[in-house]
Amino acid sequence: MKIAVYPGSFDPVTNGHLEIIRRAAALFDQLVVLVAVNATKHYLFTAEERADLLRSCTVAIPNVTIKTHDGLVALYASDINATAIVKGLRAMSDFDAEFQQSLINRQLNETAETVFLPASSSSMFLSSGMVKQVCALGGNIQAFVPPEILWQIETKIRAQAQKQS
Repeated sequence: MKIAVYPGSFDPVTNGHLEIIRRAAALFDQLVVLVAVNATKHYLFTAEERADLLRSCTVAIPNVTIKTHDGLVALYASDINATAIVKGLRAMSDFDAEFQQSLINRQLNETAETVFLPASSSSMFLSSGMVKQVCALGGNIQAFVPPEILWQIETKIRAQAQKQS
């Protein structure tokens, strides 16, 4: 069985993330979407909230499971016998950082290959940060996030924006 890990912050999950999840799920027998927990980052959504949002919009993809993890992705991949770490790429700037990370991951776990999936032209501009900014400023994010979780994302972002104003 070919297992892959797709790590990310997913704060919040976007249609771009979902596109990579669908494409990666078609390539592997099992795809573990790994919600990263990094103590040095400030997230809007908790790890469990991010995982729940992902579960809500991937329920129809039978070979996808959602997990949270606060350690090294390469070691997690080794623990579950994953043969690949999937990374979505939007632009060359993504490639620079992700390529460096892939070299480190290769040193930590030589059995897991990094697989880069380029974003489609319709989502290559999309980021979680952009979604949060547009929503906080009153913009419509309907085209950027999965419809089944739109209200949860809008509610959380707008509540946070009101606290800060």
